[in-house]
Amino acid sequence: MNYQNPVLRGMYPDPSICRAGDKYYMVCSSFQYFPGVPLLESTDMINWKQIGNVLTRPSQIDLKKINSSGGVFAPTIRYHEGRFYMVTTIDTYHENFYVYTDDIYGEWSEPIVVEQDGIDPSLFFEDGRSYFISNGSDEKGLGDIQMCEIDIETGKKLTESKILWQGTGGRFLEDPHVYLLGEYYYLLEAEGGTEYGHMVNYARSKELWGPYEPYPENPVLTNRNLGGYPIQAAGHGDILEDKDGNWWFAHLAFRQIDNWFTFHHLGRETCVVPLHWREDGWFEIGVNGTTPTEVTLPDSISFEKQNFSFERTFANLSLKNDWIFLRTPNMEDYRITGNEVSVRGRNISLSEADSPSFAAIRQTEFHLDITCDIAPNGNEAGLSFYLDEKHHYELVISQCDGITEAFLRQTIGVVCHEGEKISVTDEKVKLHIVSDSIRYHFYISTDGPEKELGVAETRYLSSEVAGGFTGVVIGFYAVNKTEEEKWAVFSNFKMTHEE
Repeated sequence: MNYQNPVLRGMYPDPSICRAGDKYYMVCSSFQYFPGVPLLESTDMINWKQIGNVLTRPSQIDLKKINSSGGVFAPTIRYHEGRFYMVTTIDTYHENFYVYTDDIYGEWSEPIVVEQDGIDPSLFFEDGRSYFISNGSDEKGLGDIQMCEIDIETGKKLTESKILWQGTGGRFLEDPHVYLLGEYYYLLEAEGGTEYGHMVNYARSKELWGPYEPYPENPVLTNRNLGGYPIQAAGHGDILEDKDGNWWFAHLAFRQIDNWFTFHHLGRETCVVPLHWREDGWFEIGVNGTTPTEVTLPDSISFEKQNFSFERTFANLSLKNDWIFLRTPNMEDYRITGNEVSVRGRNISLSEADSPSFAAIRQTEFHLDITCDIAPNGNEAGLSFYLDEKHHYELVISQCDGITEAFLRQTIGVVCHEGEKISVTDEKVKLHIVSDSIRYHFYISTDGPEKELGVAETRYLSSEVAGGFTGVVIGFYAVNKTEEEKWAVFSNFKMTHEE
């Protein structure tokens, strides 16, 4: 059977995976969004379903006015002696910490801080001892992978941090993981930057503290030489052996918007490829060291057929699993029910590095058809395609002093352009957006035929233009510049994608 990559689509970057019994679990980065660290479950490694988030309380995570693409970086999940651990970094504050739970469907602990620098932390357990690994830099400023032993109950360091390896010389050494597989300890990492030059490397040693011998054919996985290929930036991942003895590598990559348009705006996504062992104790990843869009597996490996078609409505979106908010939201500003979403407007715009009234879901596919009714009720309200505070598009319904207008706003860096404003007499306006990989098309209607408000190009919401590590989310927002309490109401939302 064949399956398609990415297996997890939209902004689910920096995947880490673990196994507990017959099920597999994944966590991903969340950056400036709350709740933090999406948590997913699978029974076959190909089909993944979000079951919650790890950081769900303000006491676990401080995101107040942090920079976009700051916040929560590159988590690692591990299962050890009946307990799940998730370790990550608040990059804005350069703080490494971990949380734990004995119930994967329940709440996680308060953070336990580890006083080791670097980012992309990981945990390794052996013989009753616990080890903390992260990337960092030596006294000359060169990148390295460092490790110390810790007390897992308190996070206190029991040894000094020691450099294990400094990689193969690629820039931005990241994502260190240590595994004991057979007679060797394997040290996995990524280099080249989480961009078009991304690659995966590893080394091995018969001693935990090294020295580590590099794999002779590094990089073991990269798509950097596949110009014009849909999947790029293969790197940053984690290894797992499934219940049937098959080996897998889950890693980030992204889909560029066209074979020859080197832009991506859906964010970094999650791909899965097989891992194969050689007789000499080294392993190979992917298909000839690359990640293809379609992977063929032997008949002995079974999995449910993928289905990327969907219809999303407010009724089938889950507050626990689907909705995300910027930084430190006031959840009293949102009323999310089965039929409609109400948002209380605040005097904070989407162009501020703050917490506007903004409830969002990830954009997971290029080709979408979206409809939604909006009653602004005295607010500026609308539907936003949002990358960060300097790069976002809105289909706006603005109501002020009894006058209602509809228009398209495009914010690209320091430029903010508002299209032709159309007067609207109805209290409720139907929005319609049709997207492909290259463009968004924006329409409105009341009682008559649709009117086109404009077209916006997806590439200006891409990381290649804006920088950063996030992807586009689709947000329902409201702005109210008065002291009065005003609620914008969104209803009849439907978003469809046909594979």
